[in-house]
Amino acid sequence: MAALRNRNGKWQAQVRIKGHAPRTKSFTAKRDAERWARQTEAELEASVLRVDHRVLDRTSMRDLLDRYRREVTPSKRGSASEEKRLDGFLRQPWASKPLSKITPQVFSRYRDERLKVVSPGTVIRDLGLLRSIFEVARLEWDMPVPENPVAKVRKPKAPDARERRLQPGELDLLLEAADKTRNDWLRAGILLAVETGMRRGELLSVRWSDICFDTGTLLIRLTKNGHARRIPLSDRAIAILEARGENECKDSDLIIPVSGNAFRLCWERCKRKVARERPGIADLRFHDLRHEAVSRFFEMGLSVPEVALISGHRDPRMLFRYTHLRAEDLVHRLRSRVGDVA
Repeated sequence: MAALRNRNGKWQAQVRIKGHAPRTKSFTAKRDAERWARQTEAELEASVLRVDHRVLDRTSMRDLLDRYRREVTPSKRGSASEEKRLDGFLRQPWASKPLSKITPQVFSRYRDERLKVVSPGTVIRDLGLLRSIFEVARLEWDMPVPENPVAKVRKPKAPDARERRLQPGELDLLLEAADKTRNDWLRAGILLAVETGMRRGELLSVRWSDICFDTGTLLIRLTKNGHARRIPLSDRAIAILEARGENECKDSDLIIPVSGNAFRLCWERCKRKVARERPGIADLRFHDLRHEAVSRFFEMGLSVPEVALISGHRDPRMLFRYTHLRAEDLVHRLRSRVGDVA
């Protein structure tokens, strides 16, 4: 239904059609407002007519989630974590609702309830996955959903970028604890993470055949963004790999032949041992070693493109989120420059 009114010397046209958000626009001439209202009304009514509500009535949100899990999720690198997220969606009361009853308000309430038990970052990832599911349904499966209901849901404020870096003495304590474990690969994993900036999954996927000792480089084939990269290795990283190659029988081509879960459990046990002496280490995550490595690369004087080549970041903005330079570490360099100018 279209309505016109004169307001502050201009004609305001408003169109309301069930199933769509109201459309409003102002014009100087009344005839322009009437023409726009007729065109907009016709377009919205045509889109409503194209929606077969019977399909939406007999298709539940659960059907959508199951199909996405079956057809889309397996092709993703992070399929295991996405499976868990989908399991959580399927336990929600709205999973049994037909798509005709799924509105932005359903997910607004879900957002608010979820924020009571998890971090804003987790909720943002939940909403991102739900939005992707509806986009695939609309654009690839010809599901007659007039609009993406998650697109209009306000996201919670993103958490501040994590700034945790290794504190003085923490690395030595971790290595001492790692030496006392039954696993001889944890020490190498910790040091390589700091020297290369590799993610845990990347580290555990590296094979001996990926290392070129002649050129001092390492090819990382399996990456988070799907783009393989070749990185330079520091002298310390080369020494770690050579020592490991000499001492290992190489039953596997992997330099660290363990599963991600086994590595995680060993890392957590190592941290608990250190926490008896240094309680503050309890909040250190293995991924923080990647932050540490990237920050060290910048402190060495490497440029943004050089660090991006090593870390694999394709967006400089994300690279800066991983970079946490210490002001106190820059004091000496800054004063040295002032002295050179003087």
